[in-house]
Amino acid sequence: MPVQTKRSNPTAVEPPLSQRIALVSGANRGIGLEVSKQLASLGVTVFMGMRQPGKGEKALKAVRDMGGDAYAIKLDVTRTADIEAAVANIDGRFGRLDILVNNAGGYFDHDARVSKPDLEAIRGAFDTNLLGAWCLTAAALPLMRRHGYGRVVNVSSECAVSNMCGETAPAYRISKAALNAYTQVAARELEGSGILVNAVCPGWTATALGGSGGRPVAEGAEGIVWAALLSEREAANGGFFRDRSKLSW
Repeated sequence: MPVQTKRSNPTAVEPPLSQRIALVSGANRGIGLEVSKQLASLGVTVFMGMRQPGKGEKALKAVRDMGGDAYAIKLDVTRTADIEAAVANIDGRFGRLDILVNNAGGYFDHDARVSKPDLEAIRGAFDTNLLGAWCLTAAALPLMRRHGYGRVVNVSSECAVSNMCGETAPAYRISKAALNAYTQVAARELEGSGILVNAVCPGWTATALGGSGGRPVAEGAEGIVWAALLSEREAANGGFFRDRSKLSW
């Protein structure tokens, strides 16, 4: 069940959009890029995490063209050194981090089967889809706690829930199910801190991972942006959403 949030620090206030700092992992393309665009268009300063930021000039320009400030930052969520350096960079520049979108993901092993495990793919899925989000969130929390405010959004998938479970893409499904469990545990630990942790399913979206035939990426990203900007009166914590509607785990 979603956590009912109780603020332990009533003096903390929501910062204006123009003062909020966001970090989006996997922001060089697809949903991560679109989330960065939408946040920037609202005046949020966005750090765009990319494994190869030198190749992300086009993506960076697309975000800056939306009217907001943006920075490309080296970030491979499976590398501790990258995580620590990225968070230190943000701390040094702005001294705060208000929004973290754990979007980096992959390993959609559609043709794999549980009965024939590919351990390399399974470990890769967990390292990226679960442990990357877990470690990046842990590194970001001190900056959020500093101001008593934060929004963590874990980009998950409806294919990980019990009533949608199937036999395809086992590493992907199971790693996302683990991410959903992590979301609930983290939300409970952070209850009352002013930091909200939620999971969002963008739905089947036309991206490099999702393939053609999905809905426009702007539609998939919109629910993620909503969760990243949850107001105090909307405050949901430890929930799973798609298009702002609550999903069952």
